[in-house]
Amino acid sequence: MNLHEMPEAPGAAPAEPQFELSTSRQFPNFLAEQRLGIAFTTYQAGKVFLLGLKPDGRVSVFERTLERCMGMVAGPGTLHIATLYQIWRFCDVLAPGTLHEGHDALYAPRMSWVTGDLDVHDLGLLPDGRPVFANTLFSCVATVSDSDSFVPLWKPRFISRLAAEDRCHLNGLALEGGRPRYVTVVGRSDVADGWREHRAGGGCVIDIESGEVVAGGLSMPHSPRLHDGRLWLHNSGTGEFGWIDPQAGRFEPVTFCPGYLRGLAFVGNFALVGLSLSRENRTFSGLALDDALTQRGAEARCGLMVIDLKTGDAVHWVRLGGVVRELYDVVALPGVVRPSAIGFKADSIRRVITIGAAAAS
Repeated sequence: MNLHEMPEAPGAAPAEPQFELSTSRQFPNFLAEQRLGIAFTTYQAGKVFLLGLKPDGRVSVFERTLERCMGMVAGPGTLHIATLYQIWRFCDVLAPGTLHEGHDALYAPRMSWVTGDLDVHDLGLLPDGRPVFANTLFSCVATVSDSDSFVPLWKPRFISRLAAEDRCHLNGLALEGGRPRYVTVVGRSDVADGWREHRAGGGCVIDIESGEVVAGGLSMPHSPRLHDGRLWLHNSGTGEFGWIDPQAGRFEPVTFCPGYLRGLAFVGNFALVGLSLSRENRTFSGLALDDALTQRGAEARCGLMVIDLKTGDAVHWVRLGGVVRELYDVVALPGVVRPSAIGFKADSIRRVITIGAAAAS
């Protein structure tokens, strides 16, 4: 087990730890075998974390502060992150085979789109490289603009007009071949904040191409992702990770996870899922997840789980404590052993300068 805790100032009185991370015994071996880095966001703490391996085989933890960071999408050498009112594009500025202070990837912010506070949730990339996202505040799928806050691309049929009212809590977005294909909504409501009355069983998955509901009866669905021909997602209100049977129009649970599920990525036959603690408010209270935890003699956790898709077993885990209580998204960084990033608080952002290839005359 690996434990990382922020040190206290010399002579400081004992206090609650700012950040704690522990892992299952074989989690470092999993990262090594897969040659894998992992990034995850916590909007509650305003941090993006990058996990990898140190040369001695211990887990490397790198964090940067980004206000209300939520959805992410990783591409070759890039990492896009949605924040409070911007979508940032980070680029790995290290040449292949080079290291920076022991890290083999250094993600630096290179551009952003100022969207305003749209409550952006899931994020993807269109074939031309533009971000596409779940515009939760306006109940639609949208992309960025050079002159406006966003450009709407699609909205559910039951949404009568675009309004800054978070009517159905459209939070999840799955892409197929670089095109938006499925969304998740918590409730089919066309009034401001109306989705909250449908938390327990009013959630659904909608096919963007047809506009039809492919599965309903879900509780707070999140993080739809297409992988190996299946549509996977979290039925977060019940604590279940599983997939959608489009023929039967139902959710097939694979694994119960002890926490509120958000964030999903795949590495071969393994799924990386994010777990959060439940909040004491009307959004999270009264869900089936509470009873399921009690029946299993468990408490909610915050962290990550690695699930074997062949067996449904949780084969590895990461537990978080201290200041971090909720996660939103998780992405895999294949081929990256020890990732790092440049933030906005230290002066390194002023000193890391790269030169692009000269334009042809």
